[in-house]
Amino acid sequence: MAQASDSIRFILNDSEIVLSDVAPTSTLLDFLRLERRLTGTKEGCAEGDCGACTVLVGRLAEDASGAKKLVYESVNACIRFTGSLNATHVVTVEHLAAADGTLHPVQQALVDFHGSQCGFCTPGIVMSLYGLWLADENPSRAAIEKALQGNLCRCTGYEPIVRAAEAAAAERPAALFDPVTRTREAVTARLHAMGQTETIVVRSGADCLIVPVDAADLAGVLADHPGATIVAGCTDVGLWVTKQMRSLNPVVFINGIAELQRIESSTAGLTIGAGVSYTAAHEALSSAYPSFGRLLDRIGGDQVRNMGTIGGNIANGSPIGDSPPPLIVLGATVTLRSKDGQRTLPLEDFFIAYGKQDRRPGEFVESLFVPALPADERFAAYKISKRRDEDISALLGAFRISLDGDRVKTARIAFGGMAATPKRAKTVEAALIGQAWTEETVRTAQAAFETDYQPITDWRATGAYRMLAAKNLLMRFFLESVGETVRLQRFEEVA
Repeated sequence: MAQASDSIRFILNDSEIVLSDVAPTSTLLDFLRLERRLTGTKEGCAEGDCGACTVLVGRLAEDASGAKKLVYESVNACIRFTGSLNATHVVTVEHLAAADGTLHPVQQALVDFHGSQCGFCTPGIVMSLYGLWLADENPSRAAIEKALQGNLCRCTGYEPIVRAAEAAAAERPAALFDPVTRTREAVTARLHAMGQTETIVVRSGADCLIVPVDAADLAGVLADHPGATIVAGCTDVGLWVTKQMRSLNPVVFINGIAELQRIESSTAGLTIGAGVSYTAAHEALSSAYPSFGRLLDRIGGDQVRNMGTIGGNIANGSPIGDSPPPLIVLGATVTLRSKDGQRTLPLEDFFIAYGKQDRRPGEFVESLFVPALPADERFAAYKISKRRDEDISALLGAFRISLDGDRVKTARIAFGGMAATPKRAKTVEAALIGQAWTEETVRTAQAAFETDYQPITDWRATGAYRMLAAKNLLMRFFLESVGETVRLQRFEEVA
């Protein structure tokens, strides 16, 4: 492992930051508020749930041609580790107004439409809407509501905020006014100059953080530090620190490794790098598997989807992770890599027991392959949660069948939240295969869920509720597959 630098470099608003002594679990929020006194960014929940800490992070991302383009995304500063910021541009609410104090159109619209009451959440809302303002000159109401999924406001009821977003979209002052537009070319050049060529190692007392330059370097780092914590998006690991107060050392940040952020499409299917975020994966997954795209829209808010990765959701092995059940049903395989080479296995075999995955010391999840779905097969995924947006699943079911005439030829069903790992419902599948695809068959197969699963009771749902919901989701899948949409119009996925 060749070390070229002992510091993290990034741009904060219009200043270059160089950090050579930063703890691996130091959060961006604490750095902004405590070190830089940029107190517009607030701490509300410290778990990436309320959006009060929202800032934008600009990074150079590869487009379809391989060229690097500067992309700005909203993120939760409360769970974003400072060590993950190398070669990025962090933009806070203090950067938006003009030098003479003139408010940015997004800020002024919130004033004009009374989009703030107590004001605590307002800076985060400003930053979420500013990210939308940069990306979409004519956003629909649905796009505005999606941009606000990750921002909780207890005062306004959101309608004034939505009206403010609509009004701000129409206000496009001269490019020289907007801080990001005005400096885009210069920032792009500065970030290119910060690009890594070798490993970065930053020490803080006995702790250290490591930023590998590529996948081969990562394999070498993990060979030397097999017990290291790998961090991609921080959406799960961040809570280990802010809620569980865990000490992590060393921490290896992989969000800058371009090889892990690529998506390759072929007639055979999709290959998705482990570092691909939910946001980056959305277009490819929703195009190939529409139900999967709708599911992604309900994973966290924009801030979480911009940070969280498909590979991270797999690697942490959570029994309530949203992506494993549909990926298992689609027949996905996972490729693991270490200094000794690669190995590939069916994704469903990766999950061994609660908190235990088939990942050997020194290995990391490199990519996923998701086979194409034949045109004559039916697939759907359903998320059950206490609220529709930005909530953890009580359970999540994924279903896939093929028919031979009117009989079930193949069936794959998997659930999260029903067992200690994401798990196939093989007894239910067996009860369907070879039978006529009818309501009577489905009702008979529903009883088999009790053989496949013994769900627990926790604060998200009782075991009895989970079992009943799982059975009903199979019936929903059947009714939708045969066109019975009218009977389902009054139902939502929300428990």
